[in-house]
Amino acid sequence: MLKGIILVFLGACSFGILSTFVKLAYHEGYTLGDVTGAQAFFGAVILWVLFFIQSKTSTYRAKEIKIITPWWKMIMAGTCTGLVSIFYYQCVKLVPNSVAIILLMQFIWMSILLEFLIFKKKPSGLQLGAVLLVLGGTVLASGMLETSISALNLKGIGFGLLAALCYAGFLMLSGRIGNEYPTLKKSALMITGACILIFIIFPPAFLFNGALAGSLLKWGLIISVFGTVIPPLFYAEGVPKIGTALSSILSAAELPVAVMMAGFVLQEQVSFLRWMGVAIILSAMILPNLKYLKRKA
Repeated sequence: MLKGIILVFLGACSFGILSTFVKLAYHEGYTLGDVTGAQAFFGAVILWVLFFIQSKTSTYRAKEIKIITPWWKMIMAGTCTGLVSIFYYQCVKLVPNSVAIILLMQFIWMSILLEFLIFKKKPSGLQLGAVLLVLGGTVLASGMLETSISALNLKGIGFGLLAALCYAGFLMLSGRIGNEYPTLKKSALMITGACILIFIIFPPAFLFNGALAGSLLKWGLIISVFGTVIPPLFYAEGVPKIGTALSSILSAAELPVAVMMAGFVLQEQVSFLRWMGVAIILSAMILPNLKYLKRKA
């Protein structure tokens, strides 16, 4: 279980780093289609290359793998990650970054609610307490209290909530289907699904218009590694070990990392109130693990 906790936590941290690089890519004039397409395309290529390398090893060949979930279901499930990218990056364009982050963080309660509605799995008291702390800390850490109401955009809020819902769906599906697949193959299939969906919505003009000769190649590789390779790999391995509810709480690590990156890399002013929110979120992630940590002590 401890391994699963660490993997999900690191996956969330990687996803938190992502938004800073996306913002830098936007500053250089690249579009939503460029960023999401490059992320999914390079991510799928990297994951498939890693899988084929792994499949040639003697250790992999020695394992007898019984596949139960059809490959096309994995690809369909992967569309959730493509939708997260599309909706979230569009949200960032329409509302302040701090508001976009708090909207995405709503996946925490959405994922627990989905588990309850679909699988009748009731959250524990510790999990409910952690969710309340995460939501309260998110309001502070995102800077929403310091953001003017007039700066809000209803379309942006809608895209942010859709991104949160898709993220919750991704967490739920990642932990419940295709767990018999090797982690690399499972991640590669899911990202392939995301890539197909994004290419349908945004035809991959960047592959032919010379954009890759510029800095899009650099940003595409960076964003794909931190947003498409590391999180799905770590989630595919970690979520089945600890469950969707705990994974959703640990995934809140994305916000503190995003705040720190904004302060250190983008040189944005991060107030004491926002750092207080970061501290509350970090403590909330520890809360549901207290019973497990005491048992290990």
